[in-house]
Amino acid sequence: MNKVIDKLAWVLIQDGKFLVVRSQGKALFYLPGGKREAGESDIEALTREIKEELSVDLIPNSINYMETFTAQADGKAEGISVKLTCYFADYSGDLIPAAEIEEQKFIDSNDENLCSIAALAVLKWLEEKSLIGGKLT
Repeated sequence: MNKVIDKLAWVLIQDGKFLVVRSQGKALFYLPGGKREAGESDIEALTREIKEELSVDLIPNSINYMETFTAQADGKAEGISVKLTCYFADYSGDLIPAAEIEEQKFIDSNDENLCSIAALAVLKWLEEKSLIGGKLT
């Protein structure tokens, strides 16, 4: 049975790296964000999730759709995939991990081994678009 976990994700790029987070008890990093609640728009849900996870406010008029990715869900049975609808956005406040988030870090192509499958798909896309730093060839 194919099941899709529908999630929203925030892509924040600084100095050629992008922001990923790790939940308590997990080994791999993924993109900050989460699921919509009933009746929420993408922007409302993403803004709420980012506030919960990283203590910052996304600036509504800066939120721009980036791309949608689908990949095998990390730590789930085969055939369960995650669909990440990704947005760029500016923010106000200080990035401070909260709720279930244990760690945040900015990564580039040299950090592939830290990423969940879905985060890796986003990393590759950003690299192809030259939005983040890559490996030296």
